[in-house]
Amino acid sequence: MTSGEVTHDGAMSQSRPLDAGATVVVLLLCLCWGFNQVAVKLAIGDIPPLLQAAIRSVVAALMVAAWARWRGVSLTILDGTLWPGIAAGALFGVEFLLFYQGLEWTTASRAVLFLYTAPFFVVLGARWFLPGDRLGWTQWIGLALSFVGIAVAFGLPTPALDPRQALGDVAMLLAAAGWGATTVVIKASALSRASPEKTLLYQLVVSAPLLAVAALVAQEWIAAVPSALALGSLAYQTVLVTAISYVAWFALVQRYSASRLAAFTFLTPLFGVAAGHLVLSEPLTPAFAAAVVLVAAGLVLVNRPAAGHDQERAVA
Repeated sequence: MTSGEVTHDGAMSQSRPLDAGATVVVLLLCLCWGFNQVAVKLAIGDIPPLLQAAIRSVVAALMVAAWARWRGVSLTILDGTLWPGIAAGALFGVEFLLFYQGLEWTTASRAVLFLYTAPFFVVLGARWFLPGDRLGWTQWIGLALSFVGIAVAFGLPTPALDPRQALGDVAMLLAAAGWGATTVVIKASALSRASPEKTLLYQLVVSAPLLAVAALVAQEWIAAVPSALALGSLAYQTVLVTAISYVAWFALVQRYSASRLAAFTFLTPLFGVAAGHLVLSEPLTPAFAAAVVLVAAGLVLVNRPAAGHDQERAVA
């Protein structure tokens, strides 16, 4: 079998639609990640952002390794996962570096819009590397509709007048590409057959030193003992988001369509806005309700069973 061929079982594994249980899990993950945006804001006054990312990668790696050892999960690197694992880890680390640097140069609303082009990168990558996970035109319309919902919620970006803002936009777009590429690498390589714990450990172990060096170069440090709120926020990011939710996410990526899963991430910034309203008393605009309707309608289209013609186009 050549590298471009996919067995029937492999194609079915790549394109498997989400069932009710998987849908509930991915909704909970997006909710968790939405609150993560608030957690970063709550801690950032005491613990700078790159330092937060480095700390949570190190601590979460120790936690996941201990969990894997307790469960008897094999962590050998002699199973063909080493190089794709290093690649996924490097992409994971670079994605966060670009994300935080982009936030320094561009506005939060522009950052969200450019970052959440990531599902499109997953779908485009699937066309070349995941033949069994290609979307039909109906699903493409749903993907576009969900993205329009994000644009309604956060506003269309005006042309960047400041060159630094343009660089920030590019950085966020590259971060989105890195996010999408990470998902495709995991789905298309030997990592798709590895345990979710091992897949996450590759990313944490490789990204931690990258983030630590970046924090050092950026001269980030903790000036005083962090508040209980900051420590609690960092603990939330480390334990619930990084150590638990990412393992669940990679388990879903292995079992279900990466393209359909990626579409659900459009919910994350909306959950983030809702979390900001509940926790930080940030205002909600009427556009938010319209955005929720658009994103939800798009997800229905992305995840509906394709008609015969669409299905042929999706796997052709």
